[in-house]
Amino acid sequence: MTTEATPSADTSVPEQRSQVRYFWERTASGTSPDGAALAALRRGVGREPGSVPSMWQHYTLLTADGGISARLRAEHAALTLYAIHQQSQPKSVHDAGIGVGKAVQMLRASEKFSVDAVDRRFNAAATATSLDECAYHLRGLVRQLRQISQPLDYTALLDDLIDWQRPERIGRVRRDWGRQYFLGRDRGGPDGTKPDRAKSARAKSDGTKPGGSATPND
Repeated sequence: MTTEATPSADTSVPEQRSQVRYFWERTASGTSPDGAALAALRRGVGREPGSVPSMWQHYTLLTADGGISARLRAEHAALTLYAIHQQSQPKSVHDAGIGVGKAVQMLRASEKFSVDAVDRRFNAAATATSLDECAYHLRGLVRQLRQISQPLDYTALLDDLIDWQRPERIGRVRRDWGRQYFLGRDRGGPDGTKPDRAKSARAKSDGTKPGGSATPND
């Protein structure tokens, strides 16, 4: 288990946070951020916040005293995750409203990877006891999300990673991720069958092919 230094007091002004636009929010819809900026952010993977000069211009939660606050740690993790996720993608992978649990639910449903493997990786991220450990497992997940072009709400993720460092709030984050991941996960049509399987079942019962016309009777 990774041991983290105690974050310094957060001396940023709370009222300014709602007005700031994070790196992933600055890209116009349907386009991708600058590749050089993404490469700069990826250099911060596994590094201490503020230790990579090329990332400095992309932080929005720096503190007045130059210390490492819980919010800066969370933004650093979110920036590196976004840069990994965005690599080689034609449009921004930030999409408001898609939480971690929902995005990974879509990954599971894609059948691109073993559902057991996705479950294990999601469980490892959700049960992590430190921010560094959680970010490590999320890196594996966003690499897989990238392969199916599944976006994620990075502003919501930032809030979650801030709360991950607060013992009284981490439970809320885990509940939200679990709710998003499991609620309705195995439901498709009204009878609980996946839509494609339901379609095939109906086609078989009425003598039609899944994408065609009725099969003539002999």
